[in-house]
Amino acid sequence: MHYVNSKTILSKNNGMNLYRGCTHGCIYCDSRSKIYGMNHKFEDIEVKENSLELLKKELRKRPPSMIGTGSMTDPYIPLEKHLKYVRNALEMIYNYGFGFTCITKSDLILRDLDLLKKINQKTKVVVQMTLTTADDDLCKILEPNVCPTSRRVEVLNILKDAGIPTVVWLCPILPYINDTEENINSILDYCIDAEVKGILCHGMGLTLREGNREYFYGKLDEHFPGLKEKYIEKYSDSYSIPSDDNDKLMRIFKKRTFDNGILNNFSEIFEYLHDFPQKTYQTKLF
Repeated sequence: MHYVNSKTILSKNNGMNLYRGCTHGCIYCDSRSKIYGMNHKFEDIEVKENSLELLKKELRKRPPSMIGTGSMTDPYIPLEKHLKYVRNALEMIYNYGFGFTCITKSDLILRDLDLLKKINQKTKVVVQMTLTTADDDLCKILEPNVCPTSRRVEVLNILKDAGIPTVVWLCPILPYINDTEENINSILDYCIDAEVKGILCHGMGLTLREGNREYFYGKLDEHFPGLKEKYIEKYSDSYSIPSDDNDKLMRIFKKRTFDNGILNNFSEIFEYLHDFPQKTYQTKLF
């Protein structure tokens, strides 16, 4: 861990990253890619020491809307348990009448359930949870330093009982590893039971580019001997790595989400995530 001072904390679309880097150890993580220009070891978490001060200034001058985090770094990395930057940010988001959404794989988010409920009662909260495999043993290989899928599903159901909407990221689906009908159907079963609002799925596959490709291939050698050579032969240095069964699995995904009233269209889900309940806020304001 190391501290830096940042010039800004919110993007023009209200995206926020309090940390940079991650210790979850997911073998496929795109955030390792060199294109993002990270000049320190990925596991050496960069903490934006002045981020909360910057956030307070931004919230004072921006109109209330949804604040999002987690697109580059899971906000609930283990370090957050002690530093509490996210929790302090949530307190400000509540006080200034903003909404909140985040992407995470961690059950640490339940620590902040009290604040999430308060924000959701005042404006809006949506928790986005990543699910890749229904097999906890496989999960410990793919995402070794974060809670397993079974626990994430418990989190989804706790959030449901608390009245907080959820969205699931069904990705990545790794060819020859978790791209099976059994896995996709099992994850969809979890999502249906948890009454998730939507499921985001780019397609059955993953993306690889310089930085994350090398790390991923190293982990294939460690856990799936011989599979790296199969990837290299089939995909070479392609960015997009689709499953051979993409079409079949996507048909299952689209049919089951449609039949159960779960959003599966990217534009609709992102519109839902960004939509801020202006009328509710204005009623309270005036």
